[in-house]
Amino acid sequence: MTATSDEPTKSTVPFSRIKVRTGGLVFCGDEVALIRRDRAESVHYTPPGGNVEEGEDLHQALRRELAEELDLDIDLADGGDLMWVVDQRVTRPGPTPPPRKLHLIYRLHITPGLRATLAEQELDELPDGGHEIGIVEWVDYRKTAALPLFPPIGPALAALDHPRAAVGDAALDAVTDDNYTWV
Repeated sequence: MTATSDEPTKSTVPFSRIKVRTGGLVFCGDEVALIRRDRAESVHYTPPGGNVEEGEDLHQALRRELAEELDLDIDLADGGDLMWVVDQRVTRPGPTPPPRKLHLIYRLHITPGLRATLAEQELDELPDGGHEIGIVEWVDYRKTAALPLFPPIGPALAALDHPRAAVGDAALDAVTDDNYTWV
């Protein structure tokens, strides 16, 4: 079957492609590493991480992303357990239809000595070859509910009894146009 001019093709349908992003909640005591990005009209935070590349398994992607963004060798950290999954179906600005994105959030713990060796900023490559600078900020995890954090895991993170607390259902609420506006 071929598409006529009135029928959308799969590549033009919002959320018809799926991307997977691995992210790490790297704890040092009660503080967690977040990347702060200052924009002209806003500030937002993200856990260090990024999209899984072709041919990578999830652990390889997490290892690569945390090495790129924090200079962290995850073999020197404790943990690495999958903490949460967030299903993102949010319309975003731009000419291409948004993908559906699954955010896999892992939890790791490091010592103060290791923290002292980690990066303090992260350079995110832009399509034009330039870079956007992100600041690595260590935040008390109990204060994350008030931050503009994406994916919006702040309330779940702040509700933990302690950084190593067990979590129940790993699937957090989906992020959709009904409950999130792209910043």
